[in-house]
Amino acid sequence: MVSKLKFPLILDGGLSNVLEGFGCNLNNNLWVANLLSTNPEAIIKTHLAYLEAGAQIISSSSYQATIPGFMKLGYSASESEALILKSVELVNIALQRYYENNSPQYKPLIAASIGPYGAYLADGSEYRGNYNVSDQTLYDFHYDRIMILESTSCDILAFETIPSFQEAQIISEILKQTNTIAWVSFSCKDGIHINDGTPIFSCANLFKSHPNVFAVGVNCTGPKYISSLINEIQRVDNGKKIIVYPNSGTSYNAISKTWVENSNPLSFSEMMKVWVELGADLIGGCCQIGPDHIKSITNLRGGI
Repeated sequence: MVSKLKFPLILDGGLSNVLEGFGCNLNNNLWVANLLSTNPEAIIKTHLAYLEAGAQIISSSSYQATIPGFMKLGYSASESEALILKSVELVNIALQRYYENNSPQYKPLIAASIGPYGAYLADGSEYRGNYNVSDQTLYDFHYDRIMILESTSCDILAFETIPSFQEAQIISEILKQTNTIAWVSFSCKDGIHINDGTPIFSCANLFKSHPNVFAVGVNCTGPKYISSLINEIQRVDNGKKIIVYPNSGTSYNAISKTWVENSNPLSFSEMMKVWVELGADLIGGCCQIGPDHIKSITNLRGGI
């Protein structure tokens, strides 16, 4: 399905910043995923805002939605699974509303968001990658959620903010058992290395011949590093698409669970133009990037 579309494809931006703008309190260990139970309408409105801004791929609100995470708060295993499934259902509801007033040339795609083990820990570990856990722990953590999300109507399994090469290896193994195409996106500490210190080249090379991974790239990384990271990924001649959706360049405080400052939408779209010229195929934003930023990319799309 993806191969039939015109690249570059435009992703959405962050969910949390838009939801906070709607008055939602996200200061909890489940972050956005808590709203799957308490305020699903706010999630639908956020997806719809990105669709109206021109996003062609919408990510579900499942980044921090895990069975152990929900069960820690008192949900049963079956209730936890139902909430993970609900994250994709909410995207479909937003799409239905969008179609009531719009007739896009291509049906927007649904990416089922899958955050790293560090997102479950809710201590900022996705920005360090120093889990100090076994391969089996990571396998068990990811396997059930991947299989649950693959059973939905999602078009893509989207692994986001992966900070650990060990974790990437586990994801690679599990994805050999799936049928849905996937992208794997890493969080990086500079223009060469992911957050655990592994070169992004080695991470891209890991998926060089993977049958189900169609794109590799970076997200939740400062814009100043993106050009270098694209160049490093391109050193792996693997025919994969390159995906980039950086944050606004701010830093995250894991204790207060807050970000500060926003990047200017116009300058963000101009940076995107440079990254597409360097080889990026899927472009969008992460934390603190909102519908206005995505709209600015949409307005430039004819020139990129």
